[in-house]
Parts: sequence; C-alpha cells; structure tokens
Amino acid sequence: MTRFRDDAEVHPPMDYAGYKSTALRHPKEPLIILPHRLTEVTAPVFGEDRLREYDNDLTRGPQGEAIGQRIIVHGHVKEDDGRPVPNTLVEIWQANAGGRYRHAVDQWPSPLDPNFTGAGRTITDDKGYFRFLTIRPGAYPWRNHPNAWRPAHIHFSLFGRAFTQRLVTQMYFPDDPLFFQDPMYNSVRDERAAKRMVSAFDYESTEDHWALAYRWDIVLRGEEATPTEEPHA
Repeated sequence: MTRFRDDAEVHPPMDYAGYKSTALRHPKEPLIILPHRLTEVTAPVFGEDRLREYDNDLTRGPQGEAIGQRIIVHGHVKEDDGRPVPNTLVEIWQANAGGRYRHAVDQWPSPLDPNFTGAGRTITDDKGYFRFLTIRPGAYPWRNHPNAWRPAHIHFSLFGRAFTQRLVTQMYFPDDPLFFQDPMYNSVRDERAAKRMVSAFDYESTEDHWALAYRWDIVLRGEEATPTEEPHA
C-alpha cells in the first residue's frame, strides 16, 4: 500500500508554512533507504481473529453509550481502476462530541466522555468495504495561529501487507465553515483533490431513529487518489 505516485498538488508537503509544527518534524536531510528485513516483510500479520466484535463501534463505552450524534461512516478502499482492496486494516481516531481527545496533552476545557475512547478499527471485506458507528466529532481550538479551530474530522490509517506499509489521511464533513483557515485541509493545493477528503451525506444509509450516515471512499493512487500524509511524516 505504499504510494506509487508523487503528485505535489494532491498530497500535502511534509513542510507546510501554514502548519507550524511541520517545521519541527519534517526530515532535514535526504532520506536513507534501508533494506527490508524479515520483520518488515512478514509481520505483524493482521486478521479477523485479532479484532473484537465491536471494534468498529465507537459508541459503546465501558459503562454505557457515548454522548453525541450517532453517525455511520462507511465506504470502500479502492485502487485507481476501481478494483476493491480487501482484507485491509482500517483504523480511525477522533475527538469526542465536544471536540476533545482522550489524551493527556489535550487540555482544551471541554468535558471528557467516559464512554468514548475515540478509537476504532475494522478490516475491509472482499469488496473493500468498511463501516464504523461513531459520534460526530466537534470542532476544537488549537494554537497554530490566532483564533485557530480545526474543522470536525476523523483520522484514518490504512495498513498494507506489513506494518511499514501505512497511509494516513483525514475525513472531513460537508459544508464545514472552518475549511478556509485549516492548514491541513489547505495544504492540499489542488482544490479538487482537497474535496476528495470531504465525505458525502448519505441519506439512504441513514438508520431511522438511530444514526445519520456519511459515505467516504478512499482511493490509493492515480488521478483520483485520496490525499495522504507522507508515510514518514
């Protein structure tokens, strides 16, 4: 699942002036290619037996149900020619309904939800399909620039045949008013490519009296590739 296409207009640069922390973490020296050893080629191996039944349901907490608007997030992982990518581990992580992560570094004074960890995973089926039940995340402030707020988003991580084959991206929600000042969204300089990170409201998949639905497909490469972070960023 490594990237085969290097398109500076589609994929965000490792050092982007609008996103301050990239100046601290992007490589300063030329990359060194290391030979693959047995660990990188053969392990870890992910399979359905390593997933628990409700790993793709983020609304189930240790003591009850998570707070917030339930949403279904679903779609397909595909190659550029439309072929499905089956048996791929998909992980997500996100803020809760109040825009706060369950992380010691996140001190934004929005309440934590004891029944929401903000993390889930699943494996695509033979048609490349994935599905999560979660809570719509809230926007949150951060210190990247004056009055900076991150739009509501969900982080996605896709693994290939080995742990070193990993792509990371973000899914946004349609018509978010905060796109204009979000450096992660705007680092994708091709407007059409940036819009491929935005999910579509899917009324047909909405479940009556239960959850709204959003569809979002992930294309690994080609002209319609979903923008992803550099694997080593």
